[in-house]
Amino acid sequence: MLDEELKAQLAGYLQRLVSPIELIASLDERSESKDLLALLHDIAALSPHISVRDDGGDERRPSFAVNLQGGESGVRFAGIPLGHEFTSLVLALLQVSGYAPKVSDDVLAQIRELPAGLHFETFISLSCHNCPDVVQALNLMSVVNPGISHTMVDGALFQDEVERKQIMSVPSVHLNGEAFGQGRMTLEEILAKVDTNSSARDAEKLNAKAPYDVLIVGGGPAGAAAAIYAARKGVSTGVVAERFGGQVLDTMGIENFISVSRTEGPKLVAALEQHVSDYDVDVMNAQRATALSRGDMVEVTLANGAVLKSKTVILATGARWREINVPGEQEYRGRGVAYCPHCDGPLFKGKKVAVIGGGNSGVEAAIDLAGIVVHVTLIEFDSELRADAVLQKKLRSMSNVTIITSALTTEVLGNGEKMTGLTYKSRIDDSAHELTIDGVFVQIGLLPNTDWLKGSVALSSRGEIEVDVKGQTSVPGVFAAGDVTTSPYKQIIIAMGEGSKAALSAFDHLIRSSVS
Repeated sequence: MLDEELKAQLAGYLQRLVSPIELIASLDERSESKDLLALLHDIAALSPHISVRDDGGDERRPSFAVNLQGGESGVRFAGIPLGHEFTSLVLALLQVSGYAPKVSDDVLAQIRELPAGLHFETFISLSCHNCPDVVQALNLMSVVNPGISHTMVDGALFQDEVERKQIMSVPSVHLNGEAFGQGRMTLEEILAKVDTNSSARDAEKLNAKAPYDVLIVGGGPAGAAAAIYAARKGVSTGVVAERFGGQVLDTMGIENFISVSRTEGPKLVAALEQHVSDYDVDVMNAQRATALSRGDMVEVTLANGAVLKSKTVILATGARWREINVPGEQEYRGRGVAYCPHCDGPLFKGKKVAVIGGGNSGVEAAIDLAGIVVHVTLIEFDSELRADAVLQKKLRSMSNVTIITSALTTEVLGNGEKMTGLTYKSRIDDSAHELTIDGVFVQIGLLPNTDWLKGSVALSSRGEIEVDVKGQTSVPGVFAAGDVTTSPYKQIIIAMGEGSKAALSAFDHLIRSSVS
């Protein structure tokens, strides 16, 4: 199952095992069970501290548990954790053996204090780049607290269960048999949902923090670059973000990041996070800003009620997926309406889907999905597609793709449980049409995350923060950078440059303010 290069890399990691572990497989007659057993034996052959048993009694087959010898850990994989989930497997092996996870003592204490009887299941696809973070967080919780268990379930391998539970978006987390959450979630976000008292404790800790010289709101490329540039100036720097990495976490192929021929969003975010951690930056993750005000200092109010103070602030809250805003979209979100083709595409294998949007992201999504589903209908509002010519040529060469232009999507249809189709109106003759499909992927651009800033700083007609050439907003001492601003090009490398510029401008403001 594993090639020689991967075996060599894995053998190096397995040298860090602390205590002996055993992999207990539950198998059936399917070929996937044979593949799983082969994988487990490949792993066991790389370390004398790993043994394999094939007498497991789990109902999901093929699956396997990762246990300490003679004990249980609560960590289970239903499926073959390769692809994006291979890292989840490696971390599970190490952590179950006793290798210390890289989280703070406060977080570990919070996990240990959670009540027993929390049984999580995460339904994933192996092509989902958002899923591993959720799987790894819940596996860690299961290792730290014996009253918690977690099973990763490959939706493509257990399609009957996915259909029965009407799971149409990954990652999809269930707790004790009930829906718990969908989409990418950090360890901190999961703990906040489980530990209902954590918000008040967080607010108390945050309120006690001393004022910063530079406080950055947002943890995407612009925010990360601003943090590094500010910290290198030797000023006290804080970053408050809902999730470090922002939209880049949802981006797969990145081929225009200068000096790096190709990378993926999650890899780039991991590198950014490591680079920021090299400096004395106070990162406050899983925290949402709700208000900005200016007095003697700039104050940022958070959703939990905490107020952070700083001499200067850099707004780098980025953007989010634009919605089509038609009846049925919210009702069937996660039940047919999706926004990430890489994550959710495998759940629609053998089905009919639509993609809304004829730009690069929409056409790329249609191309990717055409290799998985029976048929793709691409719907574009304009009279022609706006994607690059090379992408359009590829799309038009695919036999299972239909392109509809000059079309306005009017409603998402469903049966109360899941999406069953959509309607659209021709912008040429106003005729109404209905498509019978199982899913729709919305790819129509981004909206700036500035709802919380209305009335605080000047915004453009599109809701973007207005900035000058130095990144200064309409409020003295408040700067902005990245996709949230009026900067005309929404690119990762541009956001990093704008974030760096905003930090230098904030530092210049600090110097001039201290002199006056």
